Amino acid sequence: MSLRVGIVGLGTIARAQHLPAIAATGGLTLTAIASRNATLEGVANHRDVSDLLADVDAVSLCTPPQGRFDQAMAVLRAGRHLMLEKPPGATLSEIAVLQTEAARQGVTMFATWHSREAAAVDAARQWLAGTRIRDVRIDWCEDVRKWHPGQDWIWQAGGLGVFDPGINALSILTALIPAVRLVGADLHVPAGRQTPIAADLRLDAGHPITAHFDWRVTGDETWQIAFETDAGPATLSEGGARFTAPGVKSAGENREYACLYARFRDLVAAGDSECDLAPLRLVADAFLTGRQHAAPAYEDRP
Repeated sequence: MSLRVGIVGLGTIARAQHLPAIAATGGLTLTAIASRNATLEGVANHRDVSDLLADVDAVSLCTPPQGRFDQAMAVLRAGRHLMLEKPPGATLSEIAVLQTEAARQGVTMFATWHSREAAAVDAARQWLAGTRIRDVRIDWCEDVRKWHPGQDWIWQAGGLGVFDPGINALSILTALIPAVRLVGADLHVPAGRQTPIAADLRLDAGHPITAHFDWRVTGDETWQIAFETDAGPATLSEGGARFTAPGVKSAGENREYACLYARFRDLVAAGDSECDLAPLRLVADAFLTGRQHAAPAYEDRP
């Protein structure tokens, strides 16, 4: 029997990634959506998550992290399985409460990190396992006005600011190198905003790791993790789609969200949950201990 799935929040990421991924994944059927501002032909349309629950077995939340807790709790208390777009929540403590509720209800909760499913991440993991890493450098830079025009929630507390894309890099990093701790952070916060437009992190995993996240870059994006190792330099680029190292070149098509939905289907079938919070812990540590620096006021529309 196909798992009936509902989507809450029908914005850019839902239309570009979630809808085609569900359509391409066997054992899943999109039966309903909930959105205050949009509708979708061929499924039941609702304005609120509570109205959607009668039409679905599982819910994928694609809403901003602020306010998502109440939606997620409504899903779990109704005995429905839950999939969370990244970041899984605005705080670590609210996710812990959701995990407890999911276990109590006996349903699946899946906190997703789509960049871990990028085409070359597995090739990088396999190659790095055979050598000693000496140093890691992350550069994750793009233009906020291109990817998030007019989205005020990202500049508000809980919206993460530049960590909204930067957490993708940290999700890959913590998949490749499990034991990573934050050593220091510098956060550059524009006037009138609550979250950073740029950040520089210093991390440690038995070797130094530096990360530079910047939303002020125009032109081509840079989504790259560079490794210095005993076997030579290696680079995971294009957001994890391409890996190059001595004797290795790996690349592939974008199937990140199709992989996530297949994993969600399988977790539900097995009665399991998956909620790795390592990337969000690093971001939380950066906000907790980082030094804040004033940045010029910034208009986020082109």
